Amino acid sequence: MGIPVLAIDGPSGAGKGTVSRLLAKQLGWHYLDSGSIYRSLAIALAKEDVRVDDVAMIVMIAKAMVLEFECDEGLVVKLDKEDITAQLGLESTGNAASIIAALPEVREVLLQKQQDFRQAPGLVADGRDMGTVVFPNAEKKVFLTASSEKRAERRYKQLKEKGIDANLTSLTKEIEERDRRDRERATAPLRMASGALFIDSSDMTIDAVINKVLDFIQ
Repeated sequence: MGIPVLAIDGPSGAGKGTVSRLLAKQLGWHYLDSGSIYRSLAIALAKEDVRVDDVAMIVMIAKAMVLEFECDEGLVVKLDKEDITAQLGLESTGNAASIIAALPEVREVLLQKQQDFRQAPGLVADGRDMGTVVFPNAEKKVFLTASSEKRAERRYKQLKEKGIDANLTSLTKEIEERDRRDRERATAPLRMASGALFIDSSDMTIDAVINKVLDFIQ
């Protein structure tokens, strides 16, 4: 019996991050936010002024970057010791991350980085392809989703709370476009792993989702 992994996959804005972090805390396990790995790389590229189509350079930076996740009250992500948490949620970061995540050479480098997070006593891994590609032998897999309208509403609320101006219609469109790109990409497309528990969180509270997952894994 190896180190247990709970893989939680699903589209952007379904509540995977919050659910996964709280589960990791409750279980006393490590936490991997795979989306932050791609977003961190997007930030590293922006710092170095590297274009999202310069594959050789992206691979080089991906290999060199050192990432740390600190999961206490919220998630703190450090890139080469610098706290980049505030930049992770920017739409520009998300869009760049989605583009570079479709590059097979980049996914290969970051695959190993992600698998290295599997440490005792266990790991909660949150992403798009945790149960299908990164940890295909994970003991328990969950696919968490919600309607695109609901996810856009949540995102809109988050941005408004941060004092960032947002448009609900364009957010819905962006989310649907990102979903399509994630589903249709050739490498590690977004899909539900076989044997995964399917949860639609559109009309569920965070607590209800967590309880459902805990019932499933116990």
